[in-house]
Amino acid sequence: MLNLRDVLVRPVMANEEIRFQELMQAHHYLGALPKIGETLWYVAVWREEWVALLCFSAAALKCAARDRWIGWNFRHQYGRLNWLTNNSRFLILPDWHYPNLGSRTLALCERRLSSDWQIRFGHPVVLLETFVDPQRFHGTVYRAANWHLAGDTRGFRRIRGGYSSTAQSSKWVFLKSLRPDAQAFLAQPILDSSALNLGTQKMMLSADHMRALPDFFADIDDPRRAQGQRLFESEGQCWRHSLDPDTDDE
Repeated sequence: MLNLRDVLVRPVMANEEIRFQELMQAHHYLGALPKIGETLWYVAVWREEWVALLCFSAAALKCAARDRWIGWNFRHQYGRLNWLTNNSRFLILPDWHYPNLGSRTLALCERRLSSDWQIRFGHPVVLLETFVDPQRFHGTVYRAANWHLAGDTRGFRRIRGGYSSTAQSSKWVFLKSLRPDAQAFLAQPILDSSALNLGTQKMMLSADHMRALPDFFADIDDPRRAQGQRLFESEGQCWRHSLDPDTDDE
């Protein structure tokens, strides 16, 4: 008998990705998804047996129900979408459809997802979204895991170059905050500077390394005119001077 307390959720390892994709393709009605951009895959394990699979990937570019709930300005929206992630696949594997397993798996994933995202991509996520087809499901797992039903989509599907011209079946939009102030955080006019680390890699150089940069580029041909080169050399001397605390002012 499966004991929910023994269920663990962890990221899928590189040597497990083929198995993960094969199972998703075989058993999920939408099939597998390629790993594009910021994406994390998880597996729920009970005594080393795989019991459920989850994909988290890029949030939808536009979703009226979600965007109304957040209340953000469209000018901020595209710069803040990477604070969201989409639970694009959730599959409980055959023979493992036990009561409360789905909500337990989601809860375990929610507890670690933001920190995993920070480690992998250099920034956290604060809001989860997912889309449920009401013609197939009732959203029971998400409701049991305290996700919020924000509304439904208009039924237009993303295609190459934009969106489909005709509406298809709409989906329910469920949202889950990973921090109490997620809604206000995403909608604020200006993000706090401490929250602006969106994964850009920073190059840390010591003062000695920075002083050596002009010498490193000395053998590279300079395509600029002589006037531009003289200006650069003059500015470079000032730059070197500012880096050297032992140099007296002239």
